[in-house]
Amino acid sequence: MNRIASFRYMGLGAIVAVIAGLLTGCASTASLVDTPQVNLRNVEVTELDLNSQTFLLDFDVINPNPFPLPIRSVSYGVELDGYRFASGETQGAFTVPASSDGSFAISVDLNLMRTAPQLMFIVRNGVYRDIPYRLKGRFDIDIPFTNPVSFDTTGVIRLEAAALSAESRH
Repeated sequence: MNRIASFRYMGLGAIVAVIAGLLTGCASTASLVDTPQVNLRNVEVTELDLNSQTFLLDFDVINPNPFPLPIRSVSYGVELDGYRFASGETQGAFTVPASSDGSFAISVDLNLMRTAPQLMFIVRNGVYRDIPYRLKGRFDIDIPFTNPVSFDTTGVIRLEAAALSAESRH
């Protein structure tokens, strides 16, 4: 009976060791994903009137990992010239190739006259000067046992003026 109990304890010890190894492996999987670099490439004003404005935000993503990075969703916040411009989450899935780059775009509808008159001034002047931006967010990675990957980038951008110049002709 002592021998049977000894085998049970050894079996239980082996199971505990395997579970601990799996948990350690899962925890370290998240650190295997290097943070991709994300840049705001373009802000295009696609529609502009007094009640609403539509912007297309184009982002570039550089994947430093030696494997493709499947992105399930993106949570983001964009500041222009120190003012919160847009934030949200998009569920559009895409994959950034291994050791390469990719891009994604987000359409944003706002009412700047109601929510942030100062931003309307920044948007109008953004076609004539570079505007500092800050992009903060996270990628929900579609790799099992991988935590979301956060990013925080700053830079400058000049707005595309297609809708602004169309408005000034009317």
